[in-house]
Amino acid sequence: MLEGWDAVALARAQFAFTMSFHIIFPAFSIGLSSYLAVLEALWLATKREVYINLFNYWLKIFAVAFGMGVVSGIVMSYQIGTNWSAFADKTGPVIGPLMAYEVLTAFFLEAGFLGVMLFGLERVGPRLHFLATLMVAIGTLISAFWILSANSWMQTPAGHAVNADGQFVADEWLKLIFNPSFPYRLVHMVLAAYLTTSLVVGAVGAYHLLRDQHLAGPRVMFSMAMWMATLVAPIQILAGDQHGLNTLEHQPVKIMAMEGHFESHKDGAPLILFGLPNQTAGRVDYAIEIPKLGSVILKHSPDAPMAGLDTVPRENWPPVPITFWSFRIMAGLGFLILGLGLLSLWMRWRGGLYSSRLLHLFAIAMGPAGFVAVLAGWITTETGRQPFTVYGLLRTTDSASPLAAPAVGSSLIAFVIVYFIVFIAGVVYLLRLMAQPPHPGEHGLDSHIPARAAGITPAAGAAAEGAR
Repeated sequence: MLEGWDAVALARAQFAFTMSFHIIFPAFSIGLSSYLAVLEALWLATKREVYINLFNYWLKIFAVAFGMGVVSGIVMSYQIGTNWSAFADKTGPVIGPLMAYEVLTAFFLEAGFLGVMLFGLERVGPRLHFLATLMVAIGTLISAFWILSANSWMQTPAGHAVNADGQFVADEWLKLIFNPSFPYRLVHMVLAAYLTTSLVVGAVGAYHLLRDQHLAGPRVMFSMAMWMATLVAPIQILAGDQHGLNTLEHQPVKIMAMEGHFESHKDGAPLILFGLPNQTAGRVDYAIEIPKLGSVILKHSPDAPMAGLDTVPRENWPPVPITFWSFRIMAGLGFLILGLGLLSLWMRWRGGLYSSRLLHLFAIAMGPAGFVAVLAGWITTETGRQPFTVYGLLRTTDSASPLAAPAVGSSLIAFVIVYFIVFIAGVVYLLRLMAQPPHPGEHGLDSHIPARAAGITPAAGAAAEGAR
């Protein structure tokens, strides 16, 4: 099955495979932890039972998703040590401290307060429990801060020097941490996490409303989710546009691949909507394009010149087809999410938010869209950076460990088998939890909900807390 692949290609495939499984869980956890904090805040402010019922309903799902994200994240450091030792040696003085800061800040918050969040309501009281929930939500955001700072430095390296051993070392930490692409990527990713969560919450609410549109819990969760999609989707599109302009400035070759611009355009570049990028021939076959719109979007002028890949040595070209299509998947889903939000706003105004079968079916169909968009965006970012691990400075072929292909291939096969077994089981369990509606009256208005009543055992919580 892997015959003909070299060790570097197998190592890249292994990292892509494991990261694709991992990234969807932190994206979900970031949004869901904030949603839990909002639900508990609303319960404390209004004392409405529906909010604490929803909090406990989604707390079970958060515990499982958080645990799966933590466990899958452990593999990342393992792979860097085994398959990418040259990368670890050259970038360790930069990447290592950033990851250590993530542990010292985000991990301590998450690990310190997660147990209280899962099991502490009846022990510490509502207000202190809310503080724990808030700290977990803040911890997930801080974790995203440091991880995206490290990855953004690989995309747009700044604030570093190279020592006599060829290692990257910090020269100015603030410039290194707040490198040119980091603010844009942080905003884009956090908004993506919130939209991903809102789509899942909205899909679950819509599923239960199709069965009974009078259920209080699904009505509240669906309304909140649709407000998030309505308000955040246009902000995300604007943030994505600004991120694209930043990428054009600092990683122009990535933009060329995303747009399919094999040829330079002196009098304005078209926007290629669809087509089949032919990397060998250096063209987009069967292109459907709008003249000059590419220059309008990227340079705000229809006649602005745009350089193409014909100005770049072929050995520095990224894999254009996958970058081209993953970008279109991400952008297309973004506009579909906007459409869902606008439709929900229309139905809300018409009084059909909880009764429109069309809206509910649309929301259910869009449930996985956030995960797909996050994956597509990550693929666009990482493949567009190739053939470098540190953009323009360290090539991927010079970052890999001196391993034979069979050694990497065997570990890849093992990961594929284990991941499919473990994660399919986990996802099936999550879907079963979501298929059960939050029942009104399950807990009293001011009751302290024991962990077992919430459906979480101490063993499960300890596993989620200690796995990382």
